[in-house]
Amino acid sequence: MVTASPPRGGQAAPEATARQVAGRRWRSARGVVAAILAMIVVAVALAALRPSTSAGALDPESPKQDGGRALAEILRQHGTQVTVARNTEAALAAAAPGTVMVVTRTERLTEEELARLSNTQASVVLVRPTSFALDAFAPQVRRQGPTYEETDEPGCTLQAATLAGRVDFHESETYETSGPGTDCYQTEYGAARLVQIPNGTATVTVLGSTAPLTNRRLAEQGNAALAMNLAGAGSSMVWLVPDVHESGSGAGQRSLGDLLPFGVKLLILELLVAVLLVALWRARRLGPVVAEALPVIVRSAETVEGRARLYRAAHARDRASDALRSGARERLVPLLGLPRSSAQDPSAAQEIVTAVARRTMYDETYVGAALYGPQPLDDAGLIALTDVLDDLERQVRES
Repeated sequence: MVTASPPRGGQAAPEATARQVAGRRWRSARGVVAAILAMIVVAVALAALRPSTSAGALDPESPKQDGGRALAEILRQHGTQVTVARNTEAALAAAAPGTVMVVTRTERLTEEELARLSNTQASVVLVRPTSFALDAFAPQVRRQGPTYEETDEPGCTLQAATLAGRVDFHESETYETSGPGTDCYQTEYGAARLVQIPNGTATVTVLGSTAPLTNRRLAEQGNAALAMNLAGAGSSMVWLVPDVHESGSGAGQRSLGDLLPFGVKLLILELLVAVLLVALWRARRLGPVVAEALPVIVRSAETVEGRARLYRAAHARDRASDALRSGARERLVPLLGLPRSSAQDPSAAQEIVTAVARRTMYDETYVGAALYGPQPLDDAGLIALTDVLDDLERQVRES
């Protein structure tokens, strides 16, 4: 029994071709995939490394790393009376002219509590306040965004800052004032990490970082000096840390920007950049048009019918009539003995109309309206134009 031998190479050729196609696709897309994966890894790493805020953060009685017990004890040792307040009533009762009120965790305060606190006669230190707290205490101060330049010089005349010198802020909000005030520890873009504005006989100080007050960062650079100069500037100090259960509705006073963690904001930004890069990558082939052989042979009649259907569906009688007149002129010009370039030359329109009128039974007005007139008003007019152009071409050929 005789059997036909398999093709040379057997099935290896199709498999090799499939692998080559897959390889080409992977090589063309791996750069974008790698960039997207890198952005996701960076965003996840930053979100994981960013320290979370515990319930006892900036609490003057908390010995944890983000607590403020060390600063409160140092102030007491230097003769400053420190009163810890857990609600607005206690803070207002302890506050008096010459007292410094340090207000932390402003996201736990309601709008009504913020309004009551803003009427105090004591000097106020706001530690990383929300936008609602800024509106209540210092409406001329606006938040500009976070920064991560850790150490900086004061660059201002505020005594509390000049005596402290360089301070490690780590992650810090920045602010801009639109009225009288003192801006300290400014970034290269002019936004300040520490702002102090006058409030009658007292002052309102906005501190964009919690680092100078926490147990963990107190010993770095001039953090302790800055914290003591701000909190211990008066004869006594009231440290307000609102309890969550007493101001549970205060969380609703935080804006969307306050509620979103920085890692989420960064991830959204990187995803937008990734989408933009993918769009640019997919649109990079903007070179000249390249002529390619059609995979199948398409009859010219089918092409004409297809384009005609598109014109009809779009009611594009203007483009259809222009195409009919342009084609008619292209065919008439050689028959009239004129150069082919004159078919689409507006300056040669009168010459073409005169030549056609001499070779047909129609006058120049009729011929001009047929070859260069306005678009038909309806489909019937378009069909009539086709008949007129065919008749002109027939008479010129027969003449």
